[in-house]
Amino acid sequence: MNSHVSMAFLIDLGHEVVLAVTHPSSEEAYKAIWSAPVDELAREHGIPVHFTTRVDAETINLVKGAEPDVIVVNSWYNRMPVELYDFPPHGTLNFHDSLLPKFTGFSPVLWSLISGESEFGLTVHRMDSGLDTGDILVQHSLPIGPADTGTELVLRGMDLIPGVLAEALGALESGNALWRPQNKAERTYCHKRSERDSALDWTWPAEDLERFVRALSDPYPRPFTFYDGERIEVLESRISEARYGGTPGRVIVQEEGGVVVCGSDAYRVGNRGLVITRIRCADGTERSGEEYFRRGGYLNSNT
Repeated sequence: MNSHVSMAFLIDLGHEVVLAVTHPSSEEAYKAIWSAPVDELAREHGIPVHFTTRVDAETINLVKGAEPDVIVVNSWYNRMPVELYDFPPHGTLNFHDSLLPKFTGFSPVLWSLISGESEFGLTVHRMDSGLDTGDILVQHSLPIGPADTGTELVLRGMDLIPGVLAEALGALESGNALWRPQNKAERTYCHKRSERDSALDWTWPAEDLERFVRALSDPYPRPFTFYDGERIEVLESRISEARYGGTPGRVIVQEEGGVVVCGSDAYRVGNRGLVITRIRCADGTERSGEEYFRRGGYLNSNT
């Protein structure tokens, strides 16, 4: 999600923003792209800014001194203590880009696409002691299409921010806020993604791998595998028309690309393969799958 969008809309709505607390600029490319600098916007409107990587005593004192009616949290990656999130009269509203209670935790949009969900969304909930477990105030959903990428879904989710924020704050101002407790039995959790999580596992079915490639679109770390000892990134792929069998990871030069045998039961010779149509080499050059995989061979999750 995007804290810059949230703050800009708060200002446009005429709300008094008394303090902006934000992380220093991230070295992770995808975070930098999704998060325009909050401090520049704040300073343009005379709003005090505090940079921190954690909620320490200084941060707590600054927030309490600003005396907010409500705290709005977006793209904050650290836990907040109860003395802070319960301090304002209306508590703390947290934005989470999933349809809670499903996909709590990290990278919920990407995990929603990878796991084959038909929809995703944006939830505003009251912060409590758990991770994305507080009562829900507003929730909007959007469909996931058969060709959508992770980047496209994130951008669509960001478009929901102004309307969801206006609805949430309007409910608080009118005194008509209806809080809906989350069903704990339906809660699912996603861990923080690391480089290892972008490795392609050829024991997965081709349908799952095709979604995986679409989910990890630019600017996210791209899905990767190893071919003849070279690490390559898979940029574009599709599900094969024919069915293939053999050893997972075996590359067959077919269907205008390199068809990779997929699935833990590939030995039964009946699975769709993943046609890799475009890759990026270790030196940064991009090539078609048909050109690159002329010799066939095997793909591996590691060297």
